[in-house]
Amino acid sequence: MNQIAEIKKALNADKPIAVAILAMGGQGGGVLADWIVALAENEGWVAQSTSVPGVAQRTGATIYYVEMMRPRDGHLPVLSLMPTPGDVDIVLAAEFMEAGRSMMRGLVTPDRTTLIASTHRSYAVGEKEKPGDGTGDPETVVEASGVAARRSIVFDMQQLAEENGSVISSAMFGALCGAGVLPFGRAAFEAAIKAGGKGVEASLRTFDAALKRAQGGKSDPVQRTPRKDLPEPPRSVGDVGLDALLARIHAFPEPLRPMLYAGLKRVVDFQDPAYGSEYLDRMERLLRLDRAAGGESRGLAFTLAAAKYVAGAMAYDDVIRVADLKTRASRFDRVRREIAATDQQLVYTTEYMHPRMEEVVGTLPVGLARFIESRPRLFAALDRRINKGRRVRTGTIGWFAMLYTLAGMRRFRRRLMRHAREMEHMDAWLGTAEAVLPTNYDLAVEVVGCRRLVKGYSDTHARGQSKFDRVMGMVPALRERSDGAEWLKRLRQAALLDEEGKALDGAIRTVETL
Repeated sequence: MNQIAEIKKALNADKPIAVAILAMGGQGGGVLADWIVALAENEGWVAQSTSVPGVAQRTGATIYYVEMMRPRDGHLPVLSLMPTPGDVDIVLAAEFMEAGRSMMRGLVTPDRTTLIASTHRSYAVGEKEKPGDGTGDPETVVEASGVAARRSIVFDMQQLAEENGSVISSAMFGALCGAGVLPFGRAAFEAAIKAGGKGVEASLRTFDAALKRAQGGKSDPVQRTPRKDLPEPPRSVGDVGLDALLARIHAFPEPLRPMLYAGLKRVVDFQDPAYGSEYLDRMERLLRLDRAAGGESRGLAFTLAAAKYVAGAMAYDDVIRVADLKTRASRFDRVRREIAATDQQLVYTTEYMHPRMEEVVGTLPVGLARFIESRPRLFAALDRRINKGRRVRTGTIGWFAMLYTLAGMRRFRRRLMRHAREMEHMDAWLGTAEAVLPTNYDLAVEVVGCRRLVKGYSDTHARGQSKFDRVMGMVPALRERSDGAEWLKRLRQAALLDEEGKALDGAIRTVETL
């Protein structure tokens, strides 16, 4: 409380109160700025807001800047249009890394600034475009805020807003009130929300929850990636076929069961229970090989890795899978929740798709696909008609029916060209791992992990598979080395650093000199 009193004393000086808001599209940053301006003006202050938009929703956040000051002697104050480093009293960041960027810009200073930030992440384009884990480390922001800010209030405002049926701007406004750094009472804050006239009840509910949370003073812990806790497989789900698969999982060693259960769910959701049975057939065979190679003393690491990556290889992303996911009722429900649509509102989703002839051929029976591929001129002519971007409105009957029909081709998937190729690729990959396993256990585990390089569909899949093939091409050179597993891991990590594969080029040249 002494700290709040000191901050209020500083804010009562003969200068404007400066507030910077960093928010992305859809987070209500403009609404929050309007509320703050209305709050100040209703209390007899003069307030002004400006905004500088980012290039796009996740290549740069919009900075909303508000200055407010009580008029003196009937004279209106002159207010600034942009925040000045070292001269901002309150920074509100609607996403955690934006809080870090505000510190890098010098907007947060230890002698003046109260930092209010949500701990949730909305990943930037620069983070998502890397093939591997390109996410920023939130721990650095936590450490910096302890030094850079005079006071910090951080918790997951996005989750709090969703739980109360509103958007994050309402939670940030409540946190601002709970921080006690503005010379206005709670009633004045609530009056600003009520004057808006839209979603008032949900906004007030969120405001109240965030206010209490800010007054509590407890921050949420942050971590770079969400913690993944794999559940134990149940004994029964009430379906005879699925229960038989679960019984097979329970015959595996206990440490393997959660990963096998996760893999089985993914494979069955991708295709059907019979396909799940094929997955478990493979895993039973790999477990026998693992044990024969002395894997019990190593925690069956080979089988554990295979349980994850074999499921991923069997549940590959093809046109049928994409169509299936985009036409599921659960996806339409999720979109409505994310944009907080009411039951009375219509929501249309527009998808951007850019199919290539390769994807079309993949959905054809093997014989017909090979016929087209063996005729380059025919293939090129068809590709010129197919290979173009399309905006697909899945809320319309025509487009939805087309995607729904594509999704229905799942029953024929195992007779199509893409499936045949994926199975050939998986057999070759696992064959390499199995050949290495008896003589170099650790290297075999890393070979299994290399499947991580293959992901997505279309161009993304092609780039990933090219890198995978290059990394796997180095296995023979590493097979007899005691440090072969470490070198293969380095190659895989290099392949995940950039889309073009420049880091991988350098890593391969290094391995070739060994």
